[in-house]
Amino acid sequence: MSEINPGEALFKQYGKPFQEKIFQGLLTDHAWAAQMSEVMKANYFDLRYLAYLSDKYFKYHERYKTFPTLPLLVSIIKEELREQNNAMLKEQIVEYLGRMRSSPDMGDIAYVKDKSLDFCRKQALREALEKSVELISGDKYDAVVELMKKAVSVGLPTSVGHDFFEDADARFVKINRQACPTGIEALDEKTVLNGGLGRGELGVVVANTGVGKSHFLVSIGAEALRRGKNVVLYTIELTETAVGIRYDSHLTAIPSNEIQDSKEAVLEKYKEMDLGKLIIKEYPTGAATVNTIRNHLEKLSLRGVVPNVLLIDYADIMRSSREFDALRLELKLIYEELRNLAMEKNIPIWTASQANRDSSNSDVVGLENMSESYGKAMVADVVISLSRKPSEKATGAGRLFVAKNRAGRDGIIFPVHIDTARSTITVLDESELTLQEAVNQDDNDRKRILKEKWKQVTGAK
Repeated sequence: MSEINPGEALFKQYGKPFQEKIFQGLLTDHAWAAQMSEVMKANYFDLRYLAYLSDKYFKYHERYKTFPTLPLLVSIIKEELREQNNAMLKEQIVEYLGRMRSSPDMGDIAYVKDKSLDFCRKQALREALEKSVELISGDKYDAVVELMKKAVSVGLPTSVGHDFFEDADARFVKINRQACPTGIEALDEKTVLNGGLGRGELGVVVANTGVGKSHFLVSIGAEALRRGKNVVLYTIELTETAVGIRYDSHLTAIPSNEIQDSKEAVLEKYKEMDLGKLIIKEYPTGAATVNTIRNHLEKLSLRGVVPNVLLIDYADIMRSSREFDALRLELKLIYEELRNLAMEKNIPIWTASQANRDSSNSDVVGLENMSESYGKAMVADVVISLSRKPSEKATGAGRLFVAKNRAGRDGIIFPVHIDTARSTITVLDESELTLQEAVNQDDNDRKRILKEKWKQVTGAK
């Protein structure tokens, strides 16, 4: 790489921390990096190690039309620096990357992205104006028009949208929907979830306290692990170790109360499995926002951990990024931000929601029973509810209701068995019931039990 021209080191005015965060942004947000590649030059950095890294980063993108991961970038740089024998530059790069991976403070990265992109676009426009002066003096007015058109369009998002007639062919191409299965075959069936929760979608499981929301999320996460996917779980209710024990129980079929006395057996079972990666991160109740989660995901990406599915237990006790007078508005905003995060990261996100008190003895928990805010249901792509009456908890019997589903059918009910000792949800009978059929069945069962009790009483007399 050629020496940096100090006159072009335009980022110098922002200082070292700001410049280092620009490169962090390039590594963690490829969509933003694609915008920056049109307007930014590597020698805008006055720090030579950042200029060197950016140069390699953008040249790789120019050649392969994709951005390298951090491990691959490190591999490329190692090979080239070995040939150049530049010990000082190598030391600076190693120190920076090590510091970035060990404690990447990404709290203000959004500001850095906006500021640097805006700066680079203005610089591109300024350079175009300077070139225009020469073109005008040569009466090349058409070239000036084209030059200015290009200058005002660079750095914008690459997609301009779907042209209904020009892009008509795209609507007739069968897309292989990439979904994360729940592991419950009746749910993953083609006419229901069509393989599971899709990328960019938000799924919500609704239930009363103690029914099995967290166990449902564990079941989904464990299924993803078995399929070799990376899972990141945020727990805002339980501790990291408590959630880990539930995964141990589900994956090994050893009851949770026996896990801590079965270390050797658990670890031996894992040797026989080919599982994905699981990261469990705990936050205090009411402390984490969606931005907190976004920042943590960016830290993980710097360490080479990219999730295939995100689980949040649970969104109702997160903190909104804005304060409202009404709790329902804060909750709706949290769910909107979660769905935005799912689309931004192109991954499915599952979370849980508390059902209101009135539904504790209901046959089925519906959308109207979502505590505090019906707006949560409006935002979600899929809403699954679990219901168990107090009398059913001892047997593990319950009902799973597909309350909302943008991918397929909804309004169907499956009888299930919820094993809280192993965090498993099992459909007992895959024959589907409508809501009214479930209510009628429940009434008939209640009448049958009363008749049997009456016979016992009269027989005893």
